[in-house]
Amino acid sequence: MAEEFVQISTGEALTLGKSLLEKAGYSEDHARTITECVVRAQMDECHSHGLYRLISCCELIERGKVDPSAVPSVEDRAPAIVRVDSKRGVSLAGFEAGLPKLAEKAKASGIAAMAINNCFHFSALWPEVEAISDHGLVGIAMTVSHAWVAPAGGTKPVFGTNPFAFGWPRPDKHPFVFDFATSAIARGDIELHRRAGTPLPEGTAIDAEGKPTTDPEAAVGGAMLTFGGHKGSALSAMIELLAGPLIGDMMSAESMAFDDGARVTPLHGELIIALDPESFLGQATAVNLKRGDALFDAIEAQVDAIEAQGARVPSARRYVARARNEKSGTMPVKPNVLEELKARAKAL
Repeated sequence: MAEEFVQISTGEALTLGKSLLEKAGYSEDHARTITECVVRAQMDECHSHGLYRLISCCELIERGKVDPSAVPSVEDRAPAIVRVDSKRGVSLAGFEAGLPKLAEKAKASGIAAMAINNCFHFSALWPEVEAISDHGLVGIAMTVSHAWVAPAGGTKPVFGTNPFAFGWPRPDKHPFVFDFATSAIARGDIELHRRAGTPLPEGTAIDAEGKPTTDPEAAVGGAMLTFGGHKGSALSAMIELLAGPLIGDMMSAESMAFDDGARVTPLHGELIIALDPESFLGQATAVNLKRGDALFDAIEAQVDAIEAQGARVPSARRYVARARNEKSGTMPVKPNVLEELKARAKAL
């Protein structure tokens, strides 16, 4: 049976989100950056990172974890390094503050990295690598979360969902972007299944006794699984190190300890890397980007066959949804999510 959705206009979604967050106590900048991000995800029909995430942002304030008025500071750390201290604010304002300096450094040095520290990060990573691609740069982003995920063959949580994203610029076209958790399912999807009372896909979680489960409640009390067995487990460990100790921030277990039972969005860091094709290639930049286009065209020519096998071309579904919803000026949202958001706004 198909899921039921209701439509909300883009303007209504933006107004609802900003009004709700400002009433909850967020500064204008935080309310704006958060709302723009979740509305963009909702427009792309990425429901686990769309308007539903406004609920967790409200809970951050209610449970006393976030500084809703934090103003991030940007540090020019080294020729190819920029650091942003989000000061226990939500990460999006920090990303917005540091992106111009990251792009400048990448174009000057060919490659640059940005560490965003002391941030609550709830959003998908694809909006960030898309924003890097808008500067003509190749983008890589990664972050940890809470310790919800067991290593391959284990039964106790060690890793976070530890997402990884990549963006490749394509002149006059949408960038090639992928964004995936190294867990077999996103944590937000588990919560959406729990709220809807629907089962999880098989092979995504275990219960407290280490037995496979499709029950969202049992999964919350047990552990999530990595995708691809030991391969996903190794990638998850890599992200723990690169987005944790390398940038002087928390790993997933440390973020969980800081949470101390509040059950809110993780506090940790994010590592973002930008590469400048022109610095590598000079006059050969256009030719080689066109070679990349040939690869994507060959993949896209087989999209029907790919989807018939149950696979998908990265970002293709999001871009189709975005075009459709931009044309209509509306986007689909689950009724129970919209009802809760409106009830929260009314209560505040």
